[in-house]
Amino acid sequence: MTKLEILHRFFGYSSFREGQESLIDAILSGCDAVGVMPTGAGKSLCFQIPALLFPGITLVVSPLISLMKDQVNSLVQNGVRGAYLNSSLTYSQYRAALRNAKAGVYKLIYVAPERLLTPEFLDFAAHADISMVTIDEAHCVSQWGQDFRPSYLSIPEFIRQLPKRPVVSAFTATATPKVREDILQLLALQNPTVMLTGFNRQNLYFEVRHPKDKLAETFRILEEHPGKSGVIYCSTRKAVEEVCSALIQRGYAAVRYHAGLSDEERQSSQESFLYDRTPIIVATNAFGMGIDKSNVSFVIHYNMPKDLESYYQEAGRAGRDGAPADCILLYSGQDVITNRFLSSHAEENEQLNEEDRALVLQQTEERLKAMTFYCHTTGCLREYILRYFGERSSAGYCGNCYNCNHLFREEDVTEPAKTVCTCVKDLNERYGVKLVCDVLRGSKNERVQRLGLTRLSLHGSLAHLKESRLREIVQFMVMEGYLSLTAGDYPVLGLGSKSAELLQGDAVIRMKLPEEAKPRKKMQTAAPAPAQTAPGTHDPVLFERLRNLRARLAAEQHIPSYVIFSNASLEDMCIRLPETSEEFLQVSGVGEKKLEHYGSYFMEEISDYLREKSS
Repeated sequence: MTKLEILHRFFGYSSFREGQESLIDAILSGCDAVGVMPTGAGKSLCFQIPALLFPGITLVVSPLISLMKDQVNSLVQNGVRGAYLNSSLTYSQYRAALRNAKAGVYKLIYVAPERLLTPEFLDFAAHADISMVTIDEAHCVSQWGQDFRPSYLSIPEFIRQLPKRPVVSAFTATATPKVREDILQLLALQNPTVMLTGFNRQNLYFEVRHPKDKLAETFRILEEHPGKSGVIYCSTRKAVEEVCSALIQRGYAAVRYHAGLSDEERQSSQESFLYDRTPIIVATNAFGMGIDKSNVSFVIHYNMPKDLESYYQEAGRAGRDGAPADCILLYSGQDVITNRFLSSHAEENEQLNEEDRALVLQQTEERLKAMTFYCHTTGCLREYILRYFGERSSAGYCGNCYNCNHLFREEDVTEPAKTVCTCVKDLNERYGVKLVCDVLRGSKNERVQRLGLTRLSLHGSLAHLKESRLREIVQFMVMEGYLSLTAGDYPVLGLGSKSAELLQGDAVIRMKLPEEAKPRKKMQTAAPAPAQTAPGTHDPVLFERLRNLRARLAAEQHIPSYVIFSNASLEDMCIRLPETSEEFLQVSGVGEKKLEHYGSYFMEEISDYLREKSS
């Protein structure tokens, strides 16, 4: 079979997406390859198709159990034999899977990196015909990345111990230029083909809000997305518990997910969300990597994540079916403090020596700073993200983020900025943002008085500014280099590289302030079908019937609905209205195995609907 025949027969697509074919061709020619492609761009096909064409086994190194299970479930549904080897298996199950692998039952085997150098797995690998080793979530190899895993550093050693070197491919959705360098070097790739398809997800709408009451704001967002499926990310287990409880009390169907729950409850929550029994899941970042739920319409970050890599990966779980989806972040200054605490107490850091641990913490602080700047920028949010990942955009306007849909007025803040700088200098660069703001606004709280700061000439000099407004100016000054902010649990304000220019009167600082929002179209909910559906659009009533059928079939097999068909496939069915097997194979995402398993059910449902509609 050819690559195109496999694409259509097993995966149900008639053409490749951007970057896929070039990577597949490189791998099939025997070259190492690296694919940096955004969430939902089809990275897995880039190694699954070559795996089916290679004579031997493809090993896929993957970091999370949920990711492995999801990928193998999808492969099996498409008629491909695959397996995973991780801690979720009993020892007898693990041995059975290895026996099947030795017998050539599987074409793809997903394995946790920690198992690669175990004697039992090395013995298997020494006698197996391994055509390719694929490293999924390849950014985990880099200390500059957001999910550094020391176990990924053992992958080159494993490859060196194989009787013959296989093709090596690596894939990730989030990698800055520095992380991409590490992937090439630390994985010891040999003259690889590198494909960077771009990070832009045009269907995602980005917004940052600074609410006084995050819970009330969350309810407002949910009211804008009635009946929709969504994820609410919180930074701590406590926040997950509080938010999920509040949602349930308000009448929303929601489940919780965090590492403090039992394995059984986490599994139950994940399945309830994936199988569309519960539309909302409230979770820490322990949930989601590798979860391919196609109909997530919104992602709310109740707390600011620790870095843009995590944010974009988590936000990218929305809109994987290509439909419009909202990514809304609720920011507060406390989020920065919480993230610093969590980073300094991260368990994975304990595995490192002191020098490496200090380096990881330094990089973590830099990423946190970039994330904080994102929450305060008045420029295009999408452009900020793309620029962070090394992708240049000359437009400066995307039309699908809050900042681009907002009108701003520029205000000269030179004088208050100069006052802030002078105050930081007079305080000998010893205190944080809160104390500097208290002094400038004339606070007489216990700490200000105890330090004798009421006697400063600048005490109360900016009392006319609200604290929130003054903090915005301070944050802007940090972003622009007039002030600096140290790392650590108690960050201290200092003078930045451009402070002298400001204090000498050679600088003019103009800052954008929001004025009024342009009207934004609300997401459309399913409405009664019109008498006549326009060509090229799908009938929402038929779509709902097919969606319910999919849910029933998924429940019977104990698999997520999207593993059977994505929403995009159902929409295509509604447009094509297939009556024969040949016509059903033309539906996007329908291969021969899915035709065999599900074609009769869906064609019968379509036929019944059309008959009822015409009668």
